[in-house]
Amino acid sequence: MIDLKLTEQDPHAPIRYQYAVEDVLYTGKSPYQEFAVVTNPFFGRMLLLDGVVQFTDRDEFYYHEMMAHVALHAMPSPRRVIVIGGGDGGVIREVLKHPSIEQAYLVDIDPEVTRISREFFPAVAAGLDDPRVIHAPMDGALFMRQFEGHADAILVDSTDIIGFATSLFTADFFDRARAILGPNGAFVTLSESLHFHFEMVRDVQKTLASVFPRVDLYTAPLATYGGNWWCFAVGTNGLDLRVPARETVTPTRYYCGDIHRSAFLPEFLYRRLMEEGRKGF
Repeated sequence: MIDLKLTEQDPHAPIRYQYAVEDVLYTGKSPYQEFAVVTNPFFGRMLLLDGVVQFTDRDEFYYHEMMAHVALHAMPSPRRVIVIGGGDGGVIREVLKHPSIEQAYLVDIDPEVTRISREFFPAVAAGLDDPRVIHAPMDGALFMRQFEGHADAILVDSTDIIGFATSLFTADFFDRARAILGPNGAFVTLSESLHFHFEMVRDVQKTLASVFPRVDLYTAPLATYGGNWWCFAVGTNGLDLRVPARETVTPTRYYCGDIHRSAFLPEFLYRRLMEEGRKGF
């Protein structure tokens, strides 16, 4: 057994998280990023990309459920979903719980993420071989430019807003997403932490608002993400995501109708977020 202390190398966090490491199961590198799979006595197996924790056995469902279910439950019968990033399969697993889904595109630039997830996180990768999943291992921005058709939801499960992921947070990318979505479609992207990345969260909201007729923001508690109060930015062509349109699919471990309604930022906090010059609540 290896007895190490792993210090996370989060480039945006003002503090450093440290984890005990029992075993190092895998290290490697692709053309895009460095990988590590380690085990921790509390969180179990952990996936790190470029030294930053992406998810763990113990708490991955908080993120994956909230990324997928808020948008999809606001629709009566979503049929086609595009997941940008998310090569590990966690968001796809949750998307496929909706019985109306006919197609789910999985677009991740790095196929090594999928390979590692299949080997070390089979519960996360459980839906990757479903016949409804269309694998597109390519750059998400390029996929969106080339895509011909429509989607009910576009879910961006990328790495942090740095490096090759920055192309997924531009006005051009958001504009292409708006064009692909129908009048009742929804775009959701991660947008970092209200504790640590307040101004970055605001910047994403403002860029979305320059493109989409309706924008919103909801949050979830994520113990292993910097700042812990994690944000999901929303853009729609008019659809209100704040109220679920149907009963919760099963099984879920965290998401439910009550969580859905309470996850959105209250209006007075949203107004504070959008005030120029403010650096926190």
